[in-house]
Amino acid sequence: MSLPADAAAALEAFQAVGSWEQRARMLMQWGERMPALADEDKIDANLVQGCESLVWLVGRLQEGHWQFAASSDARMIRGLVALLLARVNGLSAAELQAVDLPDWFNQLGLSRQLSPSRSNGLNAVLQRMRSL
Repeated sequence: MSLPADAAAALEAFQAVGSWEQRARMLMQWGERMPALADEDKIDANLVQGCESLVWLVGRLQEGHWQFAASSDARMIRGLVALLLARVNGLSAAELQAVDLPDWFNQLGLSRQLSPSRSNGLNAVLQRMRSL
């Protein structure tokens, strides 16, 4: 399965940096670049259950392809969610079902930074995407 353009760009960028500090900085930058969610989307109905941090998620199906937007109150989570969005935006529902989250963050060299709670939170976000 080929990667969406944003995901390919992310992969290239993260694989090009050597140290964990550089990756962590890049992660924050990805989070900061993520488009802001409108205040009217930051409602309880859009909160992802199962995250320790507050994460809001909205999704739209456009011509058979999903477009998601999200926001979080935590910088690190915002970065991780931004990278998840890069991986899934533009996918069909069937492709979305096939996304391997641990493999994606492993390829980015970020898996060891995923504590169990962060990992569970991101899985909760992905599950929410799949259920939308």
